[in-house]
Amino acid sequence: MSDLVSLTKDGDIAVITINNPPVNAMSPGVPEGILASVQAAEKDSAIKGMVLIGGGRTFIAGADIKEFGKITAGQKDRKLGIHPILAVIENCAKPIVCAIHGTAFGGGLETAMACHYRVAVPSALVGQPECKLGIIPGAAGTQRLPRLAGVAVAAEMCAFGDPVPAPKALEAGIIDKLIEGDLLAGAVAFAREKAASGKPPRKTCDQTDKISNAQENETALAAARANVKKRSRNLLAPRKAVDAVEAATKLPFEQGIAKEAELFNDCLFSDQSKALIHVFFGERAVAKVPGIAKDQALIPIKRAAVVGGGTMGGGITMNYANAGIPVLFKEISQEALDRGLGIIKKNYAATVAKGRLTQKQMDERLALIEPVLSFDRFKEADIVTEAVFEEMALKKKVFAELDKVTRPDAILASNTSTLNVNEIASATSRPAQVIGHHYFSPANVMRVIEVVRGDKSSDAVIATSMALSKKLSKVGILVGNCRGFVGNRMFHCYQREAQFLAEEGATIEQIDGALYEFGMAMGPLAVGDLAGLDVGWRIRKEYKHLEPAGIRQPEVADQLCEQGRYGQKTGAGWYKYDLPNRTPIADPAVQKIIEETAAKAGIKRRTISSEEILERTLYALVNEGATILAEGIALRAVDIDMLYILGYGFPAFRGGPMWYADTVGLKKVYDKVCEFEKQHGSLWEPSPLLKELATSGKTFADFDKTKES
Repeated sequence: MSDLVSLTKDGDIAVITINNPPVNAMSPGVPEGILASVQAAEKDSAIKGMVLIGGGRTFIAGADIKEFGKITAGQKDRKLGIHPILAVIENCAKPIVCAIHGTAFGGGLETAMACHYRVAVPSALVGQPECKLGIIPGAAGTQRLPRLAGVAVAAEMCAFGDPVPAPKALEAGIIDKLIEGDLLAGAVAFAREKAASGKPPRKTCDQTDKISNAQENETALAAARANVKKRSRNLLAPRKAVDAVEAATKLPFEQGIAKEAELFNDCLFSDQSKALIHVFFGERAVAKVPGIAKDQALIPIKRAAVVGGGTMGGGITMNYANAGIPVLFKEISQEALDRGLGIIKKNYAATVAKGRLTQKQMDERLALIEPVLSFDRFKEADIVTEAVFEEMALKKKVFAELDKVTRPDAILASNTSTLNVNEIASATSRPAQVIGHHYFSPANVMRVIEVVRGDKSSDAVIATSMALSKKLSKVGILVGNCRGFVGNRMFHCYQREAQFLAEEGATIEQIDGALYEFGMAMGPLAVGDLAGLDVGWRIRKEYKHLEPAGIRQPEVADQLCEQGRYGQKTGAGWYKYDLPNRTPIADPAVQKIIEETAAKAGIKRRTISSEEILERTLYALVNEGATILAEGIALRAVDIDMLYILGYGFPAFRGGPMWYADTVGLKKVYDKVCEFEKQHGSLWEPSPLLKELATSGKTFADFDKTKES
């Protein structure tokens, strides 16, 4: 047998165990090992049945994602994949029982469905998450699943990829029995029972009861397609997944497999799949920090504190409570403290109402939050996160106070989104303990933290911050210190061009619509209204003295703020809002301000295409991103991509701004940037790195390879 798969016996039952840690992925050698074990057990006259089980913490968590890249690169011929192996399992004359603990995802569930029976522990999860990689199940998952669970369940699972708990899988018919107690013992007993029944093993491919009603199938497929249109805007794989499930209802099994393979290849070789696989590996890549030892000692985080009870402070506090870390929650007045705690309770209650949290869990988390009005107990905190207004003087005042009231070894983190971390640290006697933790709003929901390294931030503080991000269920992305860091420095350029385009003739709705159709979660001007235009206004005033003279600046946003139009929270910004549901409505008053501003600046308004809107906004991101990479503010292009996907609503199926630029072609991007420089001046000066890569035929992905250690 393969070293990855072992064959043992429990009396007359063969036990086939997969040992490919950490998640028993279907890497080369695993399918072959299963095949050899099944064939050996089938030939053994003493064996009456078999159990297929995963060693360690899980069954099979899916395919080896790297193998997909080999196929698209022409390094591997997919041909029939593991279909012949699964056919041997399904056609075996002796009953094979799949025993599931942990997860059976993707190829894992497909292998399980080729077995004759499936048992699982109640905590197990099953699923077909391939669509999250821009592909569909490719080992007959779209053909066997509807035969077991019906068309509606199969289409939902294949199109959206959400995990299904074992009890629900039992109800659907995917699982035959839940095993309480020892899984292997229960599975062996189940296999022995089936072997003794004298009945031939049940083949999934022969089951047609749940796909035989044409009218029910059509209704389920129509509902699935409507749901895909609503939930998976612009995505290819969910549509193809439903088409593949439909094939199971209309074609014989072998022809259905052939149709699935055709649709699978359509997805695998698409730009969307390549981008989503880039994102899959990108989330792992950003955790690697060059120059920080893997065995770097971490600062234990057993208790936290948060200064500031506003929207961000409350969200950050919830993060700690959600992770089981007790947290002091400080405000300067009882009124502010009550208001902040009330918002936290309201957020938790909403989660309970949606069924994502129990009342008991809510109560347990609230019990970890201790509201305070003073710094008296801050010496208990291992980390303090400051979340006050984005004003340097205020932040330095807070940090000077924290320096006095916290232990010398405590981490002092600022939630600043733009301000100089070095200057904030200068207010303390221990800059090595100071770092930026830029959360994104809402902080308890958004999955990313921009970890901002100051010049003197210690390795221990950096490593602890990255580890803490993971503990808080976030993706920590390490960046350097500069105005706006990586995310907001680039976003400023993106917003700048959106506002310039409005002044030059594009409507607000046209600008937002073009970016929304591209795949952004929201258009740039709508984002401003959501975040609050006063936030950017406050930052612009903070940096006003640093702006170079004679350089064009957007002016309309400041005028809106001067009129008290801060966005959704005031019922008016770039749009008017029908409160309380905050539906955006075009406002002629804003259009008048824009036209008057353009006339005063001598800007001749014109018709602007959607193509120009996309190029101006997206290439501004890319050009600034290249400069940031050259300066070392971002470690890798993939760090920028992940930050923008997780923090700014950039579509994952585009791979992030830098990956998207690679797919467009850096030469094309560079040429267009040069053209914009001629038309619009020095704000469009091409990044030297962009020029270097474009003229040498290289990509940002090539740049990242030079950074691999």
